[in-house]
Amino acid sequence: MRATQTVARVVSPGSVSGEDLRDIVPPVRIPSVWDWLGWVLLVLVVAAGVALLTWWWRRPRPAPAAPPPEPPHVRARRRLEAALGLLADPRAFCVAVSDALRWYLEERFEFRAPERTTEEFLEELRQTDRLLPDQKEVLGDFLRRCDLVKFARYEPDRSELLELHGMAVRLVEETEPEAPVSEAVPGRGGARPVGVREGMG
Repeated sequence: MRATQTVARVVSPGSVSGEDLRDIVPPVRIPSVWDWLGWVLLVLVVAAGVALLTWWWRRPRPAPAAPPPEPPHVRARRRLEAALGLLADPRAFCVAVSDALRWYLEERFEFRAPERTTEEFLEELRQTDRLLPDQKEVLGDFLRRCDLVKFARYEPDRSELLELHGMAVRLVEETEPEAPVSEAVPGRGGARPVGVREGMG
């Protein structure tokens, strides 16, 4: 029987080159569909956020609320106060105070005062109960005296002009609407302003 021989070759460490010894290569990771899906979702979220911010910045903003209209008596007082700067020119002054009162009466009582002559307007006054008889009389006197200055070249002195101004102011005070209780002057118990008559429209 023939014996089998095993031959072993011993290699010394110094006889092996560096190219023959390599580290173990780790397994290669292949990206899955879930990895791509995560990136896609991230991009979509960022795009949606940018779109939302753009819309918020460009969205139509509501216009600021308009201030409440100025009450007729407040506007009339302001116009009458401004007319005092025209005292040196009697005609311009009378135009200003008569226009202020005419516009007030139209806005307050819906009289067509600015569109009519004095006599046409006074005829309308005779047919209304919106003013008291003495107020109608004062108003007629006021308008006729203003017309004398405006159209007849009458030259009143300063005291006459101030008297006309006072007549207009008193007519506004006597016919302005009653102030709400919440706006009443403290100490007056919610009473009407000075000069206001009961029963006024």
